[in-house]
Amino acid sequence: MKKQKSLLLSLPVLLGFFVMGFCDIVGISSDYVQRMFDWSPALTGFVPSMVFIWFLFLGIPIGNKMNQWGRKNTVLLSMAITIVGMFLPLFSYNSMTCVAAYALLGIGNAILQVSLNPLLNNVIRSGKMLTSSLTAGQVVKAISSLLGPEIVLFTVSHFSEDKWYYCFPVLGVITLLSAAWLMFTPIPREDRIEDHISVKDTFSLLSNKMILLLFLGVFFIVGVDVATNYISSKLMAIRFGWTETQVKFAPQVYFLCRTIGALLGAFMLAKVDEIKYFKVNIVACSVSLLLLIFVVSDVIDLALIGAVGFFASSVFPILYSVALKKRPDKANQISGLLITAISGGGIVTPAIGFSIANIGITAGVFIVFLCVAYLTYCAFTIK
Repeated sequence: MKKQKSLLLSLPVLLGFFVMGFCDIVGISSDYVQRMFDWSPALTGFVPSMVFIWFLFLGIPIGNKMNQWGRKNTVLLSMAITIVGMFLPLFSYNSMTCVAAYALLGIGNAILQVSLNPLLNNVIRSGKMLTSSLTAGQVVKAISSLLGPEIVLFTVSHFSEDKWYYCFPVLGVITLLSAAWLMFTPIPREDRIEDHISVKDTFSLLSNKMILLLFLGVFFIVGVDVATNYISSKLMAIRFGWTETQVKFAPQVYFLCRTIGALLGAFMLAKVDEIKYFKVNIVACSVSLLLLIFVVSDVIDLALIGAVGFFASSVFPILYSVALKKRPDKANQISGLLITAISGGGIVTPAIGFSIANIGITAGVFIVFLCVAYLTYCAFTIK
C-alpha cells in the first residue's frame, strides 16, 4: 500500500520532467532562428546559451532559497515563469522577444531542475530506487525531447516556417496542466531549514574531491547532451548535403535512442551497480564519438549519433544520485550546486559554433569527444 502511494505521488513529479525537456527544442529551433534573423553560425551557437546560462547564475541561490520556500513551491514557481515565456511570442515576435522567450524558458528550467529532482526524493525513500526513479524521470524528459521537434514541425506544417514559434504556446499549455496536477497533489514537505545558507557555504562543498568530480561530470554530460543535439543536424548537412527536411531526422534519432537508453537504464539501475553501469556506457560512448570523427558515411554517422544518445542517457541521474547519497543532509545545496553545472550546455555549444565556423564540423565533434573523455576519467575515479 505504501509503495502504491509513493508511485501515485511520484506521477505528477515525473510529469514535471516532461516540462524539463522543453529546453531541448533549442536544437531544432536554432535553425529557424538563424534563417529568420539571418544570424551567422557563430551567433546561432549562442541560442542554447540563452537557455542554459541561467543554470550558472540561479542554481545555487535557488537551491539555498528552496530551504525556506519548499521544494514543491519552487517547482510551481518555475512552471509559472515557463508559462509566461511560452506565451510571450504571441504578443510580439522579433529578435528581442525571441531572446526573452528563450531566457524565460531557461530561467524556469533552471529553477525546475534545482527543485524537481529533490522533490522526487520526498516520495521515493530507497537509495537504489532513487537512482532508478531519477532515470525514469530522464526517460520522461527524453520523450519530451523527442516530441519537441515534432511539435515544432507540426506548427511549421500547419502554419508556415515564419510561424514556427507557435510551438511555444503549445508547450505553455502542457506546463499549465502539469502545474495544476502538482498543485493539487498532497506531497509531504521536507524538513524546513531556517538557517541562512550563503553561496559561499554551498561552494565550500566543492572542497570535497568527490563532489567536485561529480560537479564537473554534470557540467560535461550536459555539454555532451546539448552539443550532440545542436551539432547533429549540422553534421549531416555539412558532410552529406542533406536538405532542411532530411537533417531533422538527426536530432530525432538522437532523442529516440536517448529515450530507449534511459528506459533501459531505469530498469537496469534498480538491479545492477550504478558505477559499473556508468563505466560500460561511457566507454561505449567514447568509442562512438571517435568513430563519428573519422568515419564519413551518412548511415553510419546517423547510427553513431543515436549511439551517443543511448550510451550517455543514464549518466546524469547516476552522477546526481551518487552526489545526493554522498551528503543527504545537504540535498538542497548539492542540487543547486549540480544544477549550476548544467550551464555546461550553454558554454560548450558556443565553442562548437566557433569551431565549425573557423575549422570545420569535425572539430566540433572533437569538442564533444573531449567532454566524454573527462566523463570516462570520472567513471573510473568514483569510489
